[in-house]
Amino acid sequence: MDLDAVTKQSALHAKPDGLTLQYGTAGFRTKAEHLDHVMFRMGLLAVLRSKQTKSTIGVMVTASHNPEEDNGVKLVDPLGEMLAPSWEDHATCLANAEEQDLPRVLVDIGEKAAVNLHQDAFVVIGRDTRPSSEKLSQSVIDGVTVLGGQFHDYGLLTTPQLHYMVYCRNTSGQYGKATIEGYYQKLSAAFVELTKQASCSGDDQRTLKVDCANGIGALKLREMKHYFSQGLSVQLFNDGTKGKLNHLCGADFVKSHQKPPQGIEMKSHERCCSFDGDADRIVYYYHDADGQFHLVDGDKIAALISSFLKEPLLEIGDSLSLGVVQTAYANGSSTRYLEEVMKVPVYCTKTGVKHLHHKAQEFDIGVYFEANGHGTVLFSKAAEMKIKQLAKELEEDKKRKAAKMLENVIDLFNQATGDAISDMLVIEAILALKGLTVQQWDALYTDLPNRQLKVKVADRQVISTTDAERQAVKPPGLQEAINELVKKYRLSRAFVRPSGTEDIVRVYAEADSQENADSLAYEVSLAVFQLAGGIGERPQPGF
Repeated sequence: MDLDAVTKQSALHAKPDGLTLQYGTAGFRTKAEHLDHVMFRMGLLAVLRSKQTKSTIGVMVTASHNPEEDNGVKLVDPLGEMLAPSWEDHATCLANAEEQDLPRVLVDIGEKAAVNLHQDAFVVIGRDTRPSSEKLSQSVIDGVTVLGGQFHDYGLLTTPQLHYMVYCRNTSGQYGKATIEGYYQKLSAAFVELTKQASCSGDDQRTLKVDCANGIGALKLREMKHYFSQGLSVQLFNDGTKGKLNHLCGADFVKSHQKPPQGIEMKSHERCCSFDGDADRIVYYYHDADGQFHLVDGDKIAALISSFLKEPLLEIGDSLSLGVVQTAYANGSSTRYLEEVMKVPVYCTKTGVKHLHHKAQEFDIGVYFEANGHGTVLFSKAAEMKIKQLAKELEEDKKRKAAKMLENVIDLFNQATGDAISDMLVIEAILALKGLTVQQWDALYTDLPNRQLKVKVADRQVISTTDAERQAVKPPGLQEAINELVKKYRLSRAFVRPSGTEDIVRVYAEADSQENADSLAYEVSLAVFQLAGGIGERPQPGF
């Protein structure tokens, strides 16, 4: 490790005084002008991680659904998964090291993680369409090269596409070809094959309007759509030609405001969906005949996919385990529908993709989607091999078809991470195969009315939770107060959890009517304010 060269290069990417950042689930995110030193240092870290794992590591320059002036960076581990927790700590230490301490911190990480410095390193880099992304990804490259790492710069990619590239490169091409064409061909071939069995019921059924959040999803979907044009016609809106990234559009805007994005014309009963800025989330929506807006979120996506998977699994008669993983934010109606109607086991984890992903890996087939539309389906290696074997060997036509269908679903999902393009194609294939309209899908169950609120507190650490964040352990008396409040309303539940990044407590409540959900949320907020050291204005009814 040439520490003198590192020190010289680092001076060209100097850290601003007094800035400290934390590597979280989404990596680092802040205003783009504060990130040059972080990018350089993540290039350094990616080389060390690559040497330690003897694998290709990914670096993605993106701030996902954040405003256009922000940016961020996250590292991708060898099988396309998120960075290991111990390396998140290394990332935070390295990003926050003062200039003179940088060489020592680098050496410390190398020693703690037992990195063989003579091992070769290879890093792949992708970026979103933000104006700041190109310059920042060059800073990553500077960090990679000063430590003698090799790299491939893919340029503009969606975040899930970079995860795919990393996974392909570390499985010697078994998962797929590590090129953008390889990605397009793999997903499109599986989609076309899967939808062959669908009976076409008129052209209107197979047209989809896509809000691309003025982001990278528009570029990639435009390149890709001719690969599957026979099976699906997509019309792109908010495609980046005018309008700002994520501004009044995109999956996060639609989900949080419960209304359609600007820049898209909706006729009643038309199927529409929105990606977020880096195309790793998707939500669907439509207007009914009365012009009422209906959101079809991640909970409904999980319900559609898991109920679809259950049929071919029953048909092939194999005892592969299927499980759905949710967080406490999943609507109670979705949990009841899955458990009671579909008889699919449901498990709850703490909030955050890494917890969902980890739990989903415990099943032969694990389905997880957050309500915000981020999710995927994971097939264990054993399940994948079994299904592909059955698709070849089963003699009975119906059983073989079912196994073949599952095989195509495996190829259609991005196993590495949630992927809006991949999820969109799966959903469209299922709707076509089932002959379902978006309204019929939405009618699988009716969401319970709910309300989310925030309470400012002096110190968020006074609250601690258990049971996948559904029960408050501290402060004393808070959970008992919540239990008493919940008893007042029908079909109700409520929970509180501290924010991971700021001194606020998040409150969630649901009940049989919007009025009752609002009332319960207010009363629980008041209990939090009184028992957990609330500051500022007391919660008010009617918010």
